[in-house]
Amino acid sequence: MMEHLEGRQSVFAALAARQRKINVILLRHGMHTADLADLLALAESNGVPIRYVDDKELTLMAHGATHGGVLAVATAKPRTSVDQLLERIATAAAPPLLVLLEGIDDDRNLGFAIRTAEACGALALLVKKHMWDFDPVEVSRPSSGAYERLPLVQISNNDDLMRVKKAGIRLIGCLAGAKRKLWEADLTRGVCLAIGGEKRGLSGAVRGMCDRFITIPTVGGASSLSLSHSSAIVMAEALRQRQIPSSAPSRPSFEAVDWHTSPTDEDVAEAPDGGGEDNGVNVDDGDLK
Repeated sequence: MMEHLEGRQSVFAALAARQRKINVILLRHGMHTADLADLLALAESNGVPIRYVDDKELTLMAHGATHGGVLAVATAKPRTSVDQLLERIATAAAPPLLVLLEGIDDDRNLGFAIRTAEACGALALLVKKHMWDFDPVEVSRPSSGAYERLPLVQISNNDDLMRVKKAGIRLIGCLAGAKRKLWEADLTRGVCLAIGGEKRGLSGAVRGMCDRFITIPTVGGASSLSLSHSSAIVMAEALRQRQIPSSAPSRPSFEAVDWHTSPTDEDVAEAPDGGGEDNGVNVDDGDLK
């Protein structure tokens, strides 16, 4: 299946990642090639042909007029398997940071989340199989190239998620009713931050697998945040903690916590599904609070 890549950033990132077969790159007639020297050089080294076309033709092929005069026709980005993810976890130089998005209601929000995940040092981003039906163009543009570089892992079922946990990854659920604030949890270990969608939140099945829950406290009139904003806040906190020296007094420490036990009342306050039990109940408001 062929896809379109739109914009200089997306096309250049795909060329550099070398994960796709790019059939042709289309450029608008009259573009200043000096601004595209790095892209043209990389395309030549990859053996990708360049063709100049009218702006009208580009716009007809693209999603709109925001392509910037650059469009590529390429195969789909390959999905990272759970086996490949486990290999990455086993060989990671630092405790892995993973992000699980269980609900995606806006493709651009996914693109922004991917961009933030890469910036915060995430090893991979996990997406449930039934949520994989997104528009790659709408995801790629706001990701600013991160969509091509960051591994996206398709999680087919809860067994896949359990395999990730058995590799030493703690599953941290982001939940509005949790008592523990995000900066009170140790996010320097190998963790997977589970973030629900903007309509249903985390499923009961995922909650039942979580080792701990955290929340983002808010003040003022806003009682909820969008998926892209809430995930950015949580990932930024994980990055902040990982940049604090291990001897610093402000660094969270929960060495006495048994991460293999189920969440307790200390972690959840009035959680709508009964504190993470696998009862299949979803939260109507999936934004973090």
